[in-house]
Amino acid sequence: MYFLALLIVVTFTFYVFYKIRQVRTRRPMEKKWLSAKASIALGLFVALFGINQLFLFPGTLTYVIGALFIVLGLGSCWAGYKMYKHVLPFAQREAKELDNQ
Repeated sequence: MYFLALLIVVTFTFYVFYKIRQVRTRRPMEKKWLSAKASIALGLFVALFGINQLFLFPGTLTYVIGALFIVLGLGSCWAGYKMYKHVLPFAQREAKELDNQ
C-alpha cells in the first residue's frame, strides 16, 4: 500500500519535472520529446492511482472507476510511448545540429 503511494508521488514528480523542462526549452523537437515523457509519467500516475483506489475502498463503484482510471492511464502511457519513439530520432538530430553550430 505504501509502495503504491510512493510510486504515485514519484510519477507525479516526474510529470511536473518534464513539464517544467518542456516549458523552459526552446527546441521544438525537444519540446515534443519532453511532452511524450510527461505523458508517460502522467499515464502511470493515473493508472497507479486507480490501482491504489481498488485496495483502499473495495466496492462496485470503486471497481468501475478504478478500472476506468487504469485503462485511461495505460492508454495515455501507451500513446506517450509511441510519441516518444517517433520523436526521439528527430530530437537527437536537432540536438546534434544545434550543438555543432
